[in-house]
Amino acid sequence: MKKILECDKLSASYDGTKVLSGLSFSLNEGDYLCILGENGSGKSTLVKCLLGIKTPDSGKIILGDGLKSTDIGYLPQHTNLAAGFPATVAEVVISGCLGRRGLRPFYSAKEKETARRAMERLGVADLANRSCRELSGGQQQRMLLARAMCAAKKLLLLDEPVSGLDPTATAEMYQLIDDLNKKDGMTVIMVSHDVVRSLDNASRILCLCCSEHSFFGTPEEYANSHISSRFLGE
Repeated sequence: MKKILECDKLSASYDGTKVLSGLSFSLNEGDYLCILGENGSGKSTLVKCLLGIKTPDSGKIILGDGLKSTDIGYLPQHTNLAAGFPATVAEVVISGCLGRRGLRPFYSAKEKETARRAMERLGVADLANRSCRELSGGQQQRMLLARAMCAAKKLLLLDEPVSGLDPTATAEMYQLIDDLNKKDGMTVIMVSHDVVRSLDNASRILCLCCSEHSFFGTPEEYANSHISSRFLGE
């Protein structure tokens, strides 16, 4: 398997406080990584470093197979788009191609086709001409995941993608993500608070800890570790 991402002794601070210290892990193409951890353990800081938004204090992030940080499809935490956002679903989805478009004033036929396929894949093609203000929370997240698919070459980074969704929409979103990983071959990195679901779906677990060394390994190794007891119970 080809290595797609490696963090090598990564350290980073937030508001002058070090939240990541000497973090090292690597992922292969097709891996499904869930990032767990307490509030303040550095999950958001790590996401910003992976996206190239934040420069680490030390260490490095190495993307394999010619990927750049702009090639990562990013789905942020759920936000309500109902107010002040008049774009259609199709307009939001194709905006994921902006990194590919560069300075060209218009989207190419290939980029339009990429957006169309992404909407079909995520089940929002029939909503293409609807204003995103009219969508339910689950529909908005599927639309934003379609936008992330337009940006992604091989890697999706999802920051608590089911936050704020009802149980039905949550189950649908988890199934879509699992299918994108297993059927479409996308490498997935997902920040999550759902430990049980993470252990069921992920191939790798990264648990960031405020007070001790972080954990990286398989779900089985994590479930048998002493670190997991604070999240799963004894």
